[in-house]
Amino acid sequence: MVVSNAVEINHLAVSFAQLAAVDDVSLAISYGEVVALLGPNGAGKTTIVETLLGFRPPTSGTVRLHGLDPIRDHREVVARTGALLQRGGVWFPMTPRQVLDLTATYYDAPRGTDELLDLLALERCQSTPWRRLSGGEQQRTLLALALLGRPRALVLDEPTTAVDPEGRQVIRNIIATERDRGCALLITTHELDEAERLADRLVIIHHGHVVAQGRLDELAGRAEMIIEVSKPVNVAALANALGCEITQDSPLRLRCSTESSPERIATVTTFLTSVGSSMTSLRTRASLEERYLELIAEERGPVRS
Repeated sequence: MVVSNAVEINHLAVSFAQLAAVDDVSLAISYGEVVALLGPNGAGKTTIVETLLGFRPPTSGTVRLHGLDPIRDHREVVARTGALLQRGGVWFPMTPRQVLDLTATYYDAPRGTDELLDLLALERCQSTPWRRLSGGEQQRTLLALALLGRPRALVLDEPTTAVDPEGRQVIRNIIATERDRGCALLITTHELDEAERLADRLVIIHHGHVVAQGRLDELAGRAEMIIEVSKPVNVAALANALGCEITQDSPLRLRCSTESSPERIATVTTFLTSVGSSMTSLRTRASLEERYLELIAEERGPVRS
């Protein structure tokens, strides 16, 4: 059987009693692609992940990993898929080396323990019991376990939670390496800067359904110049000079509805100089955070657990 996508989710719904935690979600992830699942706490991200991995059945719709049903074909799905879950953990007396050595016995051709300890920068704590590891060291150990079986897909639920800046960079590098070798990656996060750094595509979830999905440049909104100034200016006069509409987000932050160009930047700079102000920052598009907040605001309502 030839499978074009590693992940296929079609019209997925998951309910708990009368609560629809996931409502008609569809998405696909190809091999060699990183997709970030974004959404506030309670949006349904973890429920989607748990259903994808076969830990809970769909109420309706279908879920496939490598073309396989994650419940019916659970053993084969587990062999091909690595997962880092928020609710994961290790028996507290065990050390990173011990848990990697033990888990390696479950695979036919696992990666070496020494290789993973080095890759995840765990050498210094390899003999430290789980209960004495920092949050970041525990998270990196769980990621090492996810990589142990040389997976063709990785499902990472909030992978950078409780991880220090050095550890975050280690995880980012691993995600890039795994994508380059053809692994499919689904990452859930509410950290927008991490999604911007890591993902090829973004899927924004709120109240259990997809609000928007696409590449970052597709979700960032229309082209515009967003400038911050050192002191307030006459917005109408600047709009006349630029020949476009300007929205004032705050006294020092202006959103100009026009594409950036050297000529327009020069016009703004000249105008600001003439009125005793200056430009302290310039962006040429709405940030993901701004677009995300706009989309979530449109979907306001009761929060799902």
